[in-house]
Amino acid sequence: MARAFAKISFTPDVQAVQAEMGSRMAYQAAELGDAETVALSNFEQAFIAERDSFYQATVSQSGWPYVQHRGGPVGFLKVLDEQTIGYADFSGNRQYLSVGNLRGDNRVSLLLMDYPGRQRLKIWGRARVVNERCEPELLAKLELPDFRAPVERGIVIQVEAFDWNCPKYITPRYSQREVEALLVQARQQQPVAVTTHAPDVLGNGALPLTISGIRQLTPRIRAYELCHADGGPLPSYRAGAHLRVPIALPDGSMTNRAYSLTDAPLEQDCYRIAVLRAEYGDGGSHVLHDGWLLGTRINVDMPDNYFPLHDDERPAMLIAGGIGITPIKAMAETLAARGTEFQLHYTGRAPQEMAFVNHLQWRFPKQCQLYFSQAQNPTRLDVPALLGNATADTVIYVCGPTRLIDSVRQTTRQLGIADERVQFESFI
Repeated sequence: MARAFAKISFTPDVQAVQAEMGSRMAYQAAELGDAETVALSNFEQAFIAERDSFYQATVSQSGWPYVQHRGGPVGFLKVLDEQTIGYADFSGNRQYLSVGNLRGDNRVSLLLMDYPGRQRLKIWGRARVVNERCEPELLAKLELPDFRAPVERGIVIQVEAFDWNCPKYITPRYSQREVEALLVQARQQQPVAVTTHAPDVLGNGALPLTISGIRQLTPRIRAYELCHADGGPLPSYRAGAHLRVPIALPDGSMTNRAYSLTDAPLEQDCYRIAVLRAEYGDGGSHVLHDGWLLGTRINVDMPDNYFPLHDDERPAMLIAGGIGITPIKAMAETLAARGTEFQLHYTGRAPQEMAFVNHLQWRFPKQCQLYFSQAQNPTRLDVPALLGNATADTVIYVCGPTRLIDSVRQTTRQLGIADERVQFESFI
């Protein structure tokens, strides 16, 4: 949480209520932090560029707030630079409430929603109106050549603060475009033909589990919650651990797949894993996605760990690619809980394809750096530059595609970093 946000939002009245409700101490630290230069990171810029609507609040001369919905094609709200955003203001019902309010008070507050991803970004700034007569070049940057609605003016906003909300209580909703995309995807995914009857209980391990929760994290990644089938306590584990789960393949044979436990081992009420529906392979992930339902019973072995997190206070550098975020997330939560310094670098194609991206950005705003190779404004992880700045005692963890792991290992050897300081696990 940034100081700029706290300075704007935590007025004396707000502070008084925080004190009454017992949250004052937790939020006071944000007001005492170092003054920062407010800048939209690659993550915020990508999020803004993907919106097709937002809510904007202005202040009237009578002191009443006025909230207005603004909509248009995806990307109509444009990032002009890391401190400036703007949009073309289309002709509406001609009441001009927002524009009139801005003439007397240039302060605005924006709320940007991603209902399917359960994310919301709040932005505070100062807005000004631009027109073709005075600033034609700037207005041209805001216009959408393929959108036929008449543009009356442009609104340019200098960002003074922003903050991400917790995803709690955001009800997922889907636009027509998103529903149509999901239907196309569903039609393309042919059901797996099972030639034999799958057993009622899969696996013969000593630990009985029941699927108690299922959540779609991205179009291709699904999270599963597994509780003890008999209601008892679950065996403990360390961050980096995995479960090997049984899967009945279409030809009737049984196989096993290892999936990392995604949560810090702080509470043992259930295990959580996340499974990518792989485009290639023998179809094991397809069978799991199609066959695991609420109430499915599996018997597994105890959690195992070939990728353990160190126990001392040395700082950590966590590097994740794609679905490799699953053990890295548990490590970040563990390090944060014990107060150990760490960095988290997470790379993927685009935010909407990356599991836990909103949770990590909200939970670790200072430690988490995101990279998008195929987003509208792509950014790439510079492994040599990153590792070249690591301190001499930093322990490095990398999980993800083979290409990413090879890059990290080759770079650490070139830099003379000892192999015992580099831990890796491959997710193809």
